[in-house]
Amino acid sequence: MRSGNQSQAAGSGGVKKKMNGYVGFSNYPNQEHRRSIKRGFNFTLMVVGESGLGKSTLINTLFESKVYPTKEEIATSSAAAAAAAAASGGPQAAKTVEITSVSAEINENNVKLRLSVVDTPGFGDSINNDSAWKPILENIESRFDAYLAQENRVNRSKIVDNRVNALLYFIKPTGHGLRAVDIEFMRNLHNKVNLIPVIARADTLTPQEVEQFKARVLADINFHGIQIFRPVSDQFDDPDTIADNKAIASKIPFAVIGSEKFVERADGTRVRGRQYPWGIIEVENEQHNDFVSLRQMLLRTHMEELRDATDIALYETYRTQKLLALGHVQDNGVFREFNPRQQLEEEEKVHAAKMQKLEAEMAAVFRQKVQEKEGKLKQSEEELHSRHQQMKTVLEKQRAELEEKKARVGSVEHAPVSHQMGVQAEAVVPGSKDNKKKRGFF
Repeated sequence: MRSGNQSQAAGSGGVKKKMNGYVGFSNYPNQEHRRSIKRGFNFTLMVVGESGLGKSTLINTLFESKVYPTKEEIATSSAAAAAAAAASGGPQAAKTVEITSVSAEINENNVKLRLSVVDTPGFGDSINNDSAWKPILENIESRFDAYLAQENRVNRSKIVDNRVNALLYFIKPTGHGLRAVDIEFMRNLHNKVNLIPVIARADTLTPQEVEQFKARVLADINFHGIQIFRPVSDQFDDPDTIADNKAIASKIPFAVIGSEKFVERADGTRVRGRQYPWGIIEVENEQHNDFVSLRQMLLRTHMEELRDATDIALYETYRTQKLLALGHVQDNGVFREFNPRQQLEEEEKVHAAKMQKLEAEMAAVFRQKVQEKEGKLKQSEEELHSRHQQMKTVLEKQRAELEEKKARVGSVEHAPVSHQMGVQAEAVVPGSKDNKKKRGFF
């Protein structure tokens, strides 16, 4: 039912009307709730850290499900793989970072969660870990590329979203701040994924050591400009939500422990925790560790914010950079009003400028062709002139030789007879060997 009381205000876009009374669109969150229950949710979580920090145990504890296989099953499969490699006789490959994925469907109160946990066995286990972050970064970017390729398809009805929504980075409890491998990893991946630092095996530190270690880790993170995910409140949050967000933010980095076993306290209550000679550490006790705060932020209160941050901020930034690198340019004129006549005049100006540019290019090409042709003709003319001069020189030389021969022949023919006989007589000298031969002397 609509109320007849309406207020009108002239704005830039027209007349705005304010409706008093119940219209019905306030029921839209309930519609979204029903649709979400039908479709279910997807969540991809990546865990990174050295071996032996309890990553698989913590994941199984978070979801209270056997997402990861037990240590015995892992040991059996590893032994089988090693035996197969030894039987094949092949060389043992160097230990590198691998990317493995485990999927599980969890149902809680008729709400389905399709969970994908991406593990990185081998990270930090080598002697030189300078490039250990590269395979992980390539895997995250490949997931972005796969989603971008699906968005660019003609039929986008079935898009599979396997982008990483959150990354739990397990910090070794050294008590001395972040190591070089930790800083290098966070600096190269903090702008590609929602980074959540976690101090693993917090039961190896005293409460005072945990607080000091947290302060040093945060100091290193702030010094190197590393962006981590923090819960943020806005104007729509109630006071309780704002207080919870502040409490969760104060726990970062989360010092946690995990356990898949239940132990019995002195009062007979069974709790999830670890039994030590000096007492029991309870996983879900906020005075013992930050496991409850981590699960509160990751699953109960900020799961959708993690998904939105991945989609709206991280993926959009990567998508923009990717398309700009491929030469795509955003046309901002599409999103504003325009005058058709003015647009036509602008297009005519652009076309005229384009034609003028083409004419200038054609004139320049024509001038270049003419210059090349003139140069070739000039070169041919110079070669012909050079050949003409050479032939002229040769002919002049031959002419001079002929004139000289002609002059010698003419002088011999016009000489006196006595002079010619004298010359012949002189040719036979008395007493010479030739004259004796003519007279018969030997």
